[in-house]
Amino acid sequence: MAEFVVRASHGKATSLSLSSKKLKEVPQCVLSLTNLSVLLNNNRITALPSQLTSLQHLAELNLGNNALKEIPAVLRHLESLKKLYLFRNQITEVSPEVMAALRNLVVLNLNHNQIQRLPPEIKSLRKLRHLSVLDNNLEEVPAELGLLTKLSEMNLTSNKLSRLPEQLYQCRELTKLHVARNQLTSLPEGIVALEKLQVLDVAGNKLSMFPVEFHLLPLKELHCEDNRFVHCEPMPSVQDAEVLALKELVARFVLWENRNRFSLIHRRLPHYPLLTALLANGSCCAVCLRPFLTTWLECVHFVSLRKDMKMRSSLNIPVRALLCSYKCFNTEGHSYYGVAIR
Repeated sequence: MAEFVVRASHGKATSLSLSSKKLKEVPQCVLSLTNLSVLLNNNRITALPSQLTSLQHLAELNLGNNALKEIPAVLRHLESLKKLYLFRNQITEVSPEVMAALRNLVVLNLNHNQIQRLPPEIKSLRKLRHLSVLDNNLEEVPAELGLLTKLSEMNLTSNKLSRLPEQLYQCRELTKLHVARNQLTSLPEGIVALEKLQVLDVAGNKLSMFPVEFHLLPLKELHCEDNRFVHCEPMPSVQDAEVLALKELVARFVLWENRNRFSLIHRRLPHYPLLTALLANGSCCAVCLRPFLTTWLECVHFVSLRKDMKMRSSLNIPVRALLCSYKCFNTEGHSYYGVAIR
């Protein structure tokens, strides 16, 4: 083993592999090498020495398939680290201090551990491009994930997630999102803002439909088998009399007037930030295109992946649509169906 280290030292190597050497601890001789990528995967390492702080220029560290029970605290001192692999250990918690310190990290792989949550401090990883936490026990991911605006690929497959944060729409560079085999009942509406998303894997969840305007995403691959999608079946329905609350009536009027940039409401609205924030939650009727705030009819239309999204698949998927009234719902010529709960 010393031979490997000497050769790396004198040969000015850029990486040192000590994989599959049955190591139980990091050899002391490694600590004298300051410019290497170190591969220590497939060993029996349970902890890292404090002297690891001497590797101030370490760019890549592979500790996959070892016996670590936590993310070693010493890693927070390796501020030059760009790639960190900790897959197949026995990690149950992600250290907030380590996440807050590794600001240059580009790749983080935590696959096949027992992690239940990611700390809000993950927001510090502003340069992160690849995040993989496949096959863990995640029950939720923090809203701060939306601050990782350089993320291009995220894999949260095989966890226990029941929802994704609404702030996910801020990850505008995302091209691949893998969230298969979780317990998701819906996707955040803002996902349609991910204009670079090409691959989406939501197979094996509990989805009943996709978000509004989902079919406008530039997807090249969609994996959605084994969900609980709604089916198109004729059913009797009862339409209750529509009585809109005064708040809804006023909101619809203000939203409509605000579209006219010459109107008094459009000019005065910026002076009322609380009202502006409230109206920001408004939406638009899929039939008449008029705005509404909080009262709508939830409908669905069926989109052909081949015809409408230019994919090879022949599947038709249900996409959510919101209508402002029964009047619009009863209008002839549209393809929206009401959603019944059995």
